[in-house]
Amino acid sequence: MPLKSDAPTEITAFRWVPDFAQGLVRDLRLRWAMEEIGRDYRVRLLNALKPRPEEYFHEQPFGQVPFYKDDEVELFESGAILIHLGLQDERLLPTDHAPRMRAIAWTIAALNSIEPVLLMLISLDVFIKDKEAAKRIRPEVVERLAGRLKNLSEALGDRDWLEGRFTIADLMMIAVLRQLRGKSTIAQFPNLMAYVERGEARPAFRQALADQLQTFKENEPEPEPA
Repeated sequence: MPLKSDAPTEITAFRWVPDFAQGLVRDLRLRWAMEEIGRDYRVRLLNALKPRPEEYFHEQPFGQVPFYKDDEVELFESGAILIHLGLQDERLLPTDHAPRMRAIAWTIAALNSIEPVLLMLISLDVFIKDKEAAKRIRPEVVERLAGRLKNLSEALGDRDWLEGRFTIADLMMIAVLRQLRGKSTIAQFPNLMAYVERGEARPAFRQALADQLQTFKENEPEPEPA
């Protein structure tokens, strides 16, 4: 397990989050990549329920997680960090230029073409589900997301991975699609369901998820008195 308190590579993560977000916070993407390449890292924990320390905004301008630093770079945004890690290790990105750039393109597609629409649906269902406006626009958002998932399903076809073998493209796309857990939208596309299951079956993913969930378990707030 690459998680070590004295490792030169550090990522930030949340100490605890509510149940609906557990297993989905974006430090999981980096933990997974670290496990895939066996790189040691340490974690700096932040309180998700309190304002970030002012100095943190000098590292992560939006106060989000993860923030990443190693002996070479300091980076925010999970996509940029995964590309950085992929450029360092061919287990995450091919060394040949054309397939490398295709994998990077798919990584960006996960963030730009899939996740924004997906997050619209999640916001409607989790944060404003009781408002009339949410009920009115939800069918349109579902239709739009289904269209994007159809495009992705057709592009993936019957392949195991987007670009012939597992890369950061698959890591990012699967991490994004996992946010639809329990939603019927993705169930329309059996190859995408199987794709997510293949990613979740990887030992590196299972270890990364276990580490994130263990942190939340260890830092679960005490229940308030009745």
